[in-house]
Amino acid sequence: MNIKTIARRWLGIENRETLELNVDDRRLLEVLGIDIGDVNVKGKNALKIDTVYACVRIRSESVAKLPLKIFREDESGIQMQTRHSVLQLLRLRPNPYMSAYDFWKCIEAQNNTYGNAYASIEFDQRGRIVGLWPMDASRVKIWVDNDTRASGIMTNRSSLWYEVNLGYELRKVQPHEILHFKGGITLDGIVGLSALDMLKGTLENGASANKFVNNFYKQGLQAKGIIQYVGDLDEKAKKNFRDKFETMSSGLSNSHRVALMPVGYQFVPIALNMHDAQFLENNQLTIRQIAASFGIKMHQLNDLSRATHSNVAEQQREFYTDTLQPILTMYEQELTYKLLLDDEIHDGFFFRFNVDAILRSDIKTRYEAYRIGVQGGFLTPNEPRALENLPPKEGGDQLLVNGSVVPITEAGKAYQAKGGGGAGTGEKDDPNKGSQGDTGKT
Repeated sequence: MNIKTIARRWLGIENRETLELNVDDRRLLEVLGIDIGDVNVKGKNALKIDTVYACVRIRSESVAKLPLKIFREDESGIQMQTRHSVLQLLRLRPNPYMSAYDFWKCIEAQNNTYGNAYASIEFDQRGRIVGLWPMDASRVKIWVDNDTRASGIMTNRSSLWYEVNLGYELRKVQPHEILHFKGGITLDGIVGLSALDMLKGTLENGASANKFVNNFYKQGLQAKGIIQYVGDLDEKAKKNFRDKFETMSSGLSNSHRVALMPVGYQFVPIALNMHDAQFLENNQLTIRQIAASFGIKMHQLNDLSRATHSNVAEQQREFYTDTLQPILTMYEQELTYKLLLDDEIHDGFFFRFNVDAILRSDIKTRYEAYRIGVQGGFLTPNEPRALENLPPKEGGDQLLVNGSVVPITEAGKAYQAKGGGGAGTGEKDDPNKGSQGDTGKT
């Protein structure tokens, strides 16, 4: 029996077994030597994953950059309102310490991280809204009365309140004192589900992949392996040898250097590498799964492998209609119900985000659309000027239309004779005469 056979038998690898793993199997990480038990992807710890951070940033900035306006709908149509006290808070300064951009960026980030976002409504002594304050969603708990919770049915008699952990006390907040925005999906209409919690396994794969790459570089790109030797070593001797060998052979400072081995010892590298483990394919799949859960298109993550000029523009429109529009609708309905008086809601007031900041096309396309609208008679010249931040012009509030466009009942009258035998008698001019009846013969 040779030394190699003794070592293999002592290590318990005399009879090798083949282990087949799928690229999504978490046991693959264990084979690569990564302990997945110490990967924490809960809450804001998930932002340490670069794909999650990028998706949250894109959604937060996309919502925050949209102007918020208030409109009123009545029998004459929809009119934008510019003088409303709450509107000044939402579009400029919700509170003295943050801008409207920072406020909405914080709200959307918390929505993506925890599945719920909260903002406290501050009232003055006269009951007017004077401030909006974002709250830490991890410190807010929703309570429903015991009867409703036992039956699982909500009614008008049900009682619901919010419990906020201030650190030194638990404060009870009524629903009309807080804005509650639900991100993602909700199963009961009361609490939103966090997408990060639903994707825990996928996020752990992503975090473990990042950890694997970091360790791979820290170890000086050295392959893992086993050391074969003759004899027996106690645990202390094994630990001392392992530490000395790793100090001598691992790390960037030891890259491409010769490692010395004592007599009777042999290093056998493990053949599993990034290519064999399909590391890149697995990593790309994880990125696509995370992006799909957030509704982010791959070209927004700088992945242009399947991008063309036409499909990028189409995907940008899909990002608004499929991803942002449901989010904006949720925000608009909560703001309208909580921040407007009952009389104002009855009179047709409502909030709406202006999505032109996302859908705004190039100048040639915009001007062509304006021309069609003005010549078609449904836009006044001053309306496109307002969209381009230009001042109105005198006479620009009148609708213009091509004079040759007439009702269908008037069709053909332009060819009837003028004068005595014209429209009064219904006789038609001789088409061969043309306009000679007016100018005479030459």
